[in-house]
Amino acid sequence: MLLATVLLPLALAPQAAAAPAQEPAAPPMAVQATEVPVSPSAAAPHVDAGLAAFKKRRFAAARDEFEKAVAADPESAAAHFYLGYAFYKLGEPSRRMNENKEKAKEEFAKTFTLDPTFQPVWGSGK
Repeated sequence: MLLATVLLPLALAPQAAAAPAQEPAAPPMAVQATEVPVSPSAAAPHVDAGLAAFKKRRFAAARDEFEKAVAADPESAAAHFYLGYAFYKLGEPSRRMNENKEKAKEEFAKTFTLDPTFQPVWGSGK
């Protein structure tokens, strides 16, 4: 066993030395993007406008702004959350489940699919 541990590296060494040297890989070519990626802040102006309307209890106007935010950045958890909350507030007068509450449920689910740790920020309380 001791002999195998000494001779095995020696037996492999000539094969490694005989292997042809590989040429370095060519640097990857730059790929031109055909689409401009949406920045995470693309939804921010609409979210801010929606929150301003929401604070004034203008839930339909808030919903419209949050829908614009989702369109600007479909991967924004904040946009989906606030859109869901606007739908909920529009459906809130009814104690029963309704179309707006169903949409709210879907938006909340989308929010936490995109970001399981999402926490809403409602501003500084002004």
